[in-house]
Amino acid sequence: MNYEEMKAELQKRLKPGRFRHSLGVAETAVELARRFGVDEEKARVAGLLHDCAREFPNDSMIAEAEARGIVVEPLERSMPLLLHAYIGAQRVREIYGIEDEEICQAIYRHTVGGSKMTPLDKIIWYADMIEPSRDYPEVEYLRQLAREANLDEMVLVGLSESIIFVVRKGHLVHPATVQARNEIILARGVKGSQGMG
Repeated sequence: MNYEEMKAELQKRLKPGRFRHSLGVAETAVELARRFGVDEEKARVAGLLHDCAREFPNDSMIAEAEARGIVVEPLERSMPLLLHAYIGAQRVREIYGIEDEEICQAIYRHTVGGSKMTPLDKIIWYADMIEPSRDYPEVEYLRQLAREANLDEMVLVGLSESIIFVVRKGHLVHPATVQARNEIILARGVKGSQGMG
């Protein structure tokens, strides 16, 4: 399936707003890939298809995941929307014929990040936060970082903002997000602090 065929198939399956978001992530991912020397075609495809499993209603995500052999941890059971990333990583194989492991992994990690994120993982994760239709108070700052900061600096701020947002909402913080953030900090050789101690 070529890119135009993927777009046509995705458009049939997603609501119009979600499809526009997907096009925005693809466009943003290509810009970031160009800036950071990552394969632009992989970024375009992963960006386009990252939400391909959002066609499923939230209340069917657990059943869809379990039907595919995906282990649903208690945290995801309480927030089943997160499962669309894991289901999507399989749907791109089932529907769109994607066998590229880097693309599948970037889709798998696009909601909460993960350990040892590749540059493509980071680009898709960040592009999802800043694509043109996103509108929230911090988005212009995050877009500025996408133009000026290096990849890890940019993603570190994004992960931190994401964790702060989730904590303020009183939701659970996914350990993969914390792990991704900690790994970037450790790679910089910066000592952490447990605060309050």
